[in-house]
Amino acid sequence: MTIEHLDHRPVAIALMGPTASGKTALALDWAEQLGGEIVSVDSALVYRGLDIGSAKPTAAEQRRVPHHLIDVRDPWQPYSAAEFAQDARRALDDIAARGRVPVLAGGTGLYFHALLHGLSPMPEADPGMRARLEAEAAERGWAALHAELAAVDPEAAKRIHATDAQRIQRGLEVYRVSGRTITDWRREGLSTPRLPFRVLKLVLAPVDRAELHARIEQRFDTMLASGFLDEVRALRALPQLKAHPAPLELPALRAVGYRQAWEHLDGRANAAEFRDRGVFATRQLAKRQLTWLRGELDSRWFDPATQREALDQALAMFLPPARRP
Repeated sequence: MTIEHLDHRPVAIALMGPTASGKTALALDWAEQLGGEIVSVDSALVYRGLDIGSAKPTAAEQRRVPHHLIDVRDPWQPYSAAEFAQDARRALDDIAARGRVPVLAGGTGLYFHALLHGLSPMPEADPGMRARLEAEAAERGWAALHAELAAVDPEAAKRIHATDAQRIQRGLEVYRVSGRTITDWRREGLSTPRLPFRVLKLVLAPVDRAELHARIEQRFDTMLASGFLDEVRALRALPQLKAHPAPLELPALRAVGYRQAWEHLDGRANAAEFRDRGVFATRQLAKRQLTWLRGELDSRWFDPATQREALDQALAMFLPPARRP
């Protein structure tokens, strides 16, 4: 008797990978094959109005297969990894209770970690965010960042001196990454247990990094041709964003491409510069995603363009046709 026969936990498929690696297409294909439902694991797809720039599944794609955790917040509302883990777990439980297979698809490492491994009482360090904060400090000064911290977390700012760069950085890092302040985390001691599912963890990533870069560039150009700038203009016209004192600090507008588009529409970059900055930022995102994925030691890596047959075999071994819903 195999371990799988002894393991009575419900099953789930996790399709992870960098941006533009083909997760959406495979998730749709497999969900249709399995009679499954897709749970988005993407921190941009949760926001209404972020459609083109986030490569959100189209209305037609969402009609093909039920989708979850898409369009659950307005762009001026925060949405933390802890909230995602709670909402995703509820969605997975509901899908499994209906006798269907959840297919997790996305590239937000913090969301995957919170759901699959449980969330520690404080978010782990985010090297990318720390680098951005250091760059901001070089331009504006740590005193200005301390003032920003005081605006979102006055209790923490009282404990932290305006020259204590390390603690200012950590306070803002936690808030920007999670949407919750350090004070909130410490007060509530929020944590979640590991996911009680048996999960097939697959990473989709082209073997040739140049191929991924080409896919990113092509997709960004397709977004531009599809009206991405008009989408950002519509966001800028929303009263809640027009009234916000620092809209580019909102988690939604830190999504790759949106900040660059916003700055272009502010006149801070011409069209060519905006396009180059958007592509570069997307490549940097993919690099950070790949770094995180290498730490997922129990995942299996496949190039979806050249190893589709191997991917299907991996699925068949994990969930044989005879055992599918």
